[in-house]
Amino acid sequence: MKALLPPFCRPMGYIVLAIAVCLPFLMYFTGRMTDDNLMFYKECAKLLLMFGALMTLLALCKDESHQTEQIRIWATRAAILLTVFFLFAQMLYHLTIRHVAYTDGSSFLIFLILNILCLEFGIEKLKLNQRNRPDS
Repeated sequence: MKALLPPFCRPMGYIVLAIAVCLPFLMYFTGRMTDDNLMFYKECAKLLLMFGALMTLLALCKDESHQTEQIRIWATRAAILLTVFFLFAQMLYHLTIRHVAYTDGSSFLIFLILNILCLEFGIEKLKLNQRNRPDS
């Protein structure tokens, strides 16, 4: 899976993620978030999180190589598997507590965050393996 965005989008994606996490707290503490507009701020935070995660995932790394593309593919596969396990466990939990009407639309966001975690783990593992490789 080839990267679509330039390398500067990777740190910018992390900045957007940090803003999306902190913004609801700032709005609450300044008194701008009320019961009437809570859903609006929740959905805005989700959209910002998705946007930041996609920027991070689709940006080129500084030393992009074929191995990095393979790690990105592996991270996507692992994120799909982990998301399915997470959603299945969540469904079982809500069935056991008899809360059948529970629905949440954040499964794509969960997938993106798990994908970033798998990607970062794979890239760091590759760097560590390259550092520890004896020179021929």
